[in-house]
Amino acid sequence: MNLSKSVTINEVALRDGLQLEEKILTVAEKKLLFEKLENASILNVEFGSFVHPKAVPQMANSKELFMDIGQKEHVTLISLIPNLKGAQIAAELGVKEVNYVFSISNTHNEQNVRKSTERSLEGFKDIKLYCDLHNIVVDVTLATSFGCPFEGKISEEKVLALTDQLIENEAHIVTFADTTGMANPEQIYRLMSKVKQKYPQQLFGLHLHNTRGMGLANIIAGMQAGINRFDTALGGIGGCPFAPGATGNVCTEDVVHMLEEMGIQTNIQIDPLLEASHLLKQLLGQQLPSYVAKAGKSTRKYPVPNQA
Repeated sequence: MNLSKSVTINEVALRDGLQLEEKILTVAEKKLLFEKLENASILNVEFGSFVHPKAVPQMANSKELFMDIGQKEHVTLISLIPNLKGAQIAAELGVKEVNYVFSISNTHNEQNVRKSTERSLEGFKDIKLYCDLHNIVVDVTLATSFGCPFEGKISEEKVLALTDQLIENEAHIVTFADTTGMANPEQIYRLMSKVKQKYPQQLFGLHLHNTRGMGLANIIAGMQAGINRFDTALGGIGGCPFAPGATGNVCTEDVVHMLEEMGIQTNIQIDPLLEASHLLKQLLGQQLPSYVAKAGKSTRKYPVPNQA
């Protein structure tokens, strides 16, 4: 296989992972999780979002969490923002990277942020100008890039046209999101190959869900197309509160285990990562979708049963 020798993992459990959970974790609990992730050498963490607390109450303490964690020289702390006001909050706090999310599907965007896709694109232009003035990196995530739960299939032409506009306006990173886990490996490979061929110098990422069990296969397909930046969530938790059936981000420890077994560097330590996953399980009080946390690493050996 023609794969990169290393990948970048963006850990999104503290934001996308927790935003569907009934139990709302305290700042202290989230900070403890962050410290476990930091101990596993994760260098990119999406810690929360600056959205209205009535819309996503699980993220209401994001500002306090960032202030409690403090600036980290070796870890990039990323916040999701829904609009220019979110970017202003990020700048006031000193956040260095933001994730602006909107949907290619106009129907989903109306459900998610109560505005049209075109209006969200115009909002990005204002956000980019503001963030440039404050030295903030802007990652634009295009939700429903591979399918919408309301509209069905999304045409590649529509994705490519919107990507063109983002790059014309100098988006630092463009991330394509499989918001409800509708994508398949062939679809991922085909679309990512096209964007990489057209814009070989642009930084692209993938945000994948494992809703239908194709998350790991889709990561490999993305890598074959030249993508080496992926959003993943500890324990495989998460989803979009405005997209039916969007449970299950692709699981961080499953991805790291797979790639490291293949000789592909993530620079993440699997044993401390599994400790973080076990802590998350305790904090949420429920089983997690993670395969590796349940079965252990593939190098695990068992004693031979006593047949006497």
